[in-house]
Amino acid sequence: QCQLNGLWRNDQDSLMEISLLRDNGDFQGQYLTRVTLSGGCSQISPLRGAQQQLGEEGWPTFAFTVRWDKFSNATTAFVGQCFVDAGGKETLSTMWLLREAVGSLEEDWKATR
Repeated sequence: QCQLNGLWRNDQDSLMEISLLRDNGDFQGQYLTRVTLSGGCSQISPLRGAQQQLGEEGWPTFAFTVRWDKFSNATTAFVGQCFVDAGGKETLSTMWLLREAVGSLEEDWKATR
């Protein structure tokens, strides 16, 4: 069974730590990104999410948001699923959607990646 709590590293060498996983599936932690919109150095940002609760078997789906409040006016939502291979290695497969603030409704088209 997959356990979301702990330290995770992605392909861009960013780190995510899920430090609190509640019995109801809610979790929180922090995200240390190596990729910033401003091109600056690594920054830590808070994350909050929820995991779909399954029985003893199965690979849970989850979603979480990261608020990049220290260096960018943006928020990213991630959705994914946790998998375990035959050797016991846990992998999170995710997709993300980033929303930046823009100054007007006319600029809305360029706010989401």
